Amino acid sequence: MKKAKEKTAGAYVKVPGSTKANPAAVAIDTLNPSDTASITIRVRRQKSIDKALEKGQRISREEYAAQYGASDEDIAKVEAFATDHHLSIVESDKGRRSVVVKGRISDLEKAFQVHLTHFKDDKGVVFRGRSGDVCVPAEMDGIIEGVFGLDDRPHAQPHFQVAREGNGMFSAHANGTSFTPNQLSSLYNFPKNVTGKKQCIGIIELGGGFRNPDLSTYFSGLGIAMPSVKAVSVDGATNSPTTANSADGEVMLDIEVAGAVAPGASIVVYFAPNTDQGFLDAITMAIHDTRNKPSVISISWGAAEIDWTGQSLTSYNEAFKAASLLGVTICAAAGDSGSDDNVGDGKVHVDFPSSSPYVVGCGGTKLMVKGTKITSETVWHESADSATGGGVSDFFQLPDYQKKAKVPLSIDTKFKGRGVPDVAGNADPQTGYKVRVDGQNLVIGGTSAVAPLMAGLIALVNEKNGKPAGFINPKIYATAGSCRDITKGDNITTTTKKGYKAGKGWDACSGLGVLSKL
Repeated sequence: MKKAKEKTAGAYVKVPGSTKANPAAVAIDTLNPSDTASITIRVRRQKSIDKALEKGQRISREEYAAQYGASDEDIAKVEAFATDHHLSIVESDKGRRSVVVKGRISDLEKAFQVHLTHFKDDKGVVFRGRSGDVCVPAEMDGIIEGVFGLDDRPHAQPHFQVAREGNGMFSAHANGTSFTPNQLSSLYNFPKNVTGKKQCIGIIELGGGFRNPDLSTYFSGLGIAMPSVKAVSVDGATNSPTTANSADGEVMLDIEVAGAVAPGASIVVYFAPNTDQGFLDAITMAIHDTRNKPSVISISWGAAEIDWTGQSLTSYNEAFKAASLLGVTICAAAGDSGSDDNVGDGKVHVDFPSSSPYVVGCGGTKLMVKGTKITSETVWHESADSATGGGVSDFFQLPDYQKKAKVPLSIDTKFKGRGVPDVAGNADPQTGYKVRVDGQNLVIGGTSAVAPLMAGLIALVNEKNGKPAGFINPKIYATAGSCRDITKGDNITTTTKKGYKAGKGWDACSGLGVLSKL
């Protein structure tokens, strides 16, 4: 017998997974109840997609919206609920299963039974936050699966690192060896005689921007025709370049790596605010984009699983699940701070979104070459805060495709979870990528570079095969020799002595290794 869901006063029920602890910041009473904010309400699917996935079906975005998106009836109920609470409807999208509403803080608080206030963190950043649960009327129970945007704190970090000289200054050439992305494409034996023609690579960005003159100079210097690069605004965010030591480094790295590997592909950059809502909206916008139709999406932003609510982990994962049915490959960086993912609580953590079972988690290596030959490739681990992420999820169960991969239990919780990463590629800043950012030539590394590298590879494969690769994880785990194994190195955090070692076969720092064929 199922336990009845706990109800709150006034016939309200909790939204599953919406619980938030008090922010690690100081509350400041500066939030005006008459101020306005927009939020995204995630609505249930009209029917499950599991059987279609089991059969390996692929459908169009339009077909998905009609068959598996939110129903007209549920959308209408959510809109009526919002209107009853004096909230205006900004947008409703069946495919994205999203209703965006806007209203006064006081009305949002009443509608979702929350208390909102401003907080200031130890860096002086002021954000709107909450603690406790989000609640909805009992008649909305099950219809509303998540509510995003009540809290607008900065949520994710870009996973890139600029190579520096001994004096700590930016370096235009790493102390070791550095590569152009097309050199890496050749070293890794990516498909030749294809350019990603007629493919679209989507890139998710939560800050920063790009300048076309920089892109023109960069690709001209490589002797490559500049690819088509387009910016899409999500939730009011725009292409906003500033300086080289900002998030511009992430944006330019992503575009230049993907573009140099697959110059024939078009690149669409989805700019969104760095919030839980913004990140989710950018992901669903890219996955369900019926105009640009990206066949592969690169994500180089993330945070440790512990920093997300259950509703976030679930809603994002369900979006990635939809992508697999649409034939869209998702590549995400595994993190740059070793096995603790920059949490610092003495435990191991994996980075999300790379820990989603429907995402290609991208770990990092240190690559050494002589001429045009690889002489060695080991797990990237230079220091406590310069090492590949990886480990075992404490939220997502071990997927079927990893059941023979000998994924260990999570070190601290003993949870039988999804192992991260799946693949790896060059990421050490000291063997990093030559890029151009805001007029400066830099060398940048991090697993942020591996996600667009893999996205470029997928675009090449898609052109070569004449069809989208889609959800590749089951295939690469089932295909012997799909990856070149990385067997040396680790991502063990020196302070705790916890983490994972590379070895024969899959491991929780380099995955299956460097993807060599599909």
